Amino acid sequence: MQQLPTIAAISTSLGTGAIGIVRLTGPGAIRICEDLFQSNSGASLAEAGSHTLHYGAITDPDTGTRIDEVLVSVMRAPATYTREDIVEINCHGGPVAQQRILSLLLDRGAGLATPGEFTRRAFLNGRIDLVQAESVAQIVSARTEAGLKMAMSQLDGSLSREIAEIRVSILESMALVEAAIDFADEDVEEIDRGALEKELGVAAARLGDLIESAFVGRVLSEGVRTAIVGKPNVGKSSLLNSLLMRERAIVTEVPGTTRDTIEEIINIQGIPLRLIDTAGLRPAGDEVEQIGVERSYRAIREADLVLCLFDGSEREDDQDRALITSVPPERAIFVLNKCDKFRGQQPRFNQGLLSGEPVLVSALTRQGLSQLRDRIAALILAGGLPPLEGPIVSHERHKHLLEDSLRSLERARQGLRVGLGEEVIAEELRAAVACLGEITGEETVDDLLDIIFRDFCIGK
Repeated sequence: MQQLPTIAAISTSLGTGAIGIVRLTGPGAIRICEDLFQSNSGASLAEAGSHTLHYGAITDPDTGTRIDEVLVSVMRAPATYTREDIVEINCHGGPVAQQRILSLLLDRGAGLATPGEFTRRAFLNGRIDLVQAESVAQIVSARTEAGLKMAMSQLDGSLSREIAEIRVSILESMALVEAAIDFADEDVEEIDRGALEKELGVAAARLGDLIESAFVGRVLSEGVRTAIVGKPNVGKSSLLNSLLMRERAIVTEVPGTTRDTIEEIINIQGIPLRLIDTAGLRPAGDEVEQIGVERSYRAIREADLVLCLFDGSEREDDQDRALITSVPPERAIFVLNKCDKFRGQQPRFNQGLLSGEPVLVSALTRQGLSQLRDRIAALILAGGLPPLEGPIVSHERHKHLLEDSLRSLERARQGLRVGLGEEVIAEELRAAVACLGEITGEETVDDLLDIIFRDFCIGK
């Protein structure tokens, strides 16, 4: 385990709260805090046992000023989050008190932690691998129970163990191939290419299963990309506000109020939806509106789900027909809005143009929203989400590396089938193994770590 300097950071959210936590980790953590802490019992932090809690105050030793009443947690290496000594100062949650305590710690030799540096140290010191480190950020940002469960499963090591097992099986196959290369001039039995290709096929199938789980992982961690599209003034922003149950988007009678996409997250039956309110689809009146319309069409192309909204109280027109033909029906739910205006009549909009039964809603009165939520959930779950007990891939980085590993593995299998030399096959297997090692951090570089941890919050 490498010796790193002591760092400190505020680990709780910015702003006013009941409690704030200032955290230190490193070889000097206890000593630095000792200089500032006055225990009510007179006990010394330097002599304190691990995982003990101490009541007292943080004082500026230069002026004797009491900064705040605190509880100090002492945790000694290696049984800590970072496998280093850790001290956590639990103070009142006002930002001034927390900042003042942090400043005193920095004045006495601690360095200011960078985003994710505590978790980065846990990785560097071997407590967790890179998959588990990335899952910490997902736990912090989880928006649903299912997303939290998936992230906790990754932190517990389910995905890491699956990748490790696949990696070991490929390494064992690679060892056979390299032995055939090293002892080619000796009387050594040739490798059984058919048996080896079959063994690699098992590993390839397991990689394929992980890759297929990536869509579910992205849905649970990022949300289903759901675009609300339609002409101006059909009620897209009103529908967004009704689903959110708050006024998020500006709603007026003036067509073209929404000039850009607006994104918000909602939770439907445990599934996060990333709702995207788009600009009205019509010939643009100016350059700004044109950009908004282009972004609307891009949202349609990139969406997992499209809510096609029409004014059910009006006859359809050419713009409506163009929208219907531009949306893939398997990813679309057609919605007829303003059903409060029907007054017991059928919608004036020709429902025969739509593939499937439309959902009738009133964004104004919220009539039909329950049925819309049920339809959304049914469409998302139509294929059946796999059980969350198994390993699920939730990062694009992991998915791309798994795909690269699988491609190398398939090239090795093809080489075995057509009689390519062992050197070529071994090279492909090495590439497959390297990709898997990059996922867990067994093969990595500092630049990759910088990219991964820069999106963490400071103090984690």
